[in-house]
Amino acid sequence: MPLAVETYELSLFIHITAVVVGFGSTFAESVMFPVAMKMGSRFLPYVHRLQLVLNQYFATPAILIVLATGIYQVEEGNWEWGDLWVSGTLAILLVVALINIAFFIPVDRKLLPMIEQAVADSGGRDLQLSELPERYQRLGKLEGALGGVTGLLLVIAIYFMVTKPGL
Repeated sequence: MPLAVETYELSLFIHITAVVVGFGSTFAESVMFPVAMKMGSRFLPYVHRLQLVLNQYFATPAILIVLATGIYQVEEGNWEWGDLWVSGTLAILLVVALINIAFFIPVDRKLLPMIEQAVADSGGRDLQLSELPERYQRLGKLEGALGGVTGLLLVIAIYFMVTKPGL
């Protein structure tokens, strides 16, 4: 039947959809902070709330879905776990999961009350980046750097999945 969909194809569809929906939104995080700072420091709490939502409710479930469907596809597609494109993308997924769960989510939970307090203490005056708490600046810069690394890792994973180097 021409419209019939095989289980493997459905798994591939779910896998790709989870990548697009779960990780695609996180790429916007790289511009949230600079845009908020141009608009005013009072918008920074929104940035951290939004990043928490994206990382908790989009990226984290996507990690689980991508892992489950990826395992299924390796087994059903007769791929080899030792192939670079399989083991490499699995390693990247695990690194992204660790960064998300052990860094991004906890750090945004710390940065949110810090910036809320700094904004409240400013008496409505717009704060410059240099006026924000030193710990906030340090963690924010680290978050930005790791965000760039995470984005690059995701692009490499997509490259591996599309080109399947070594085959």
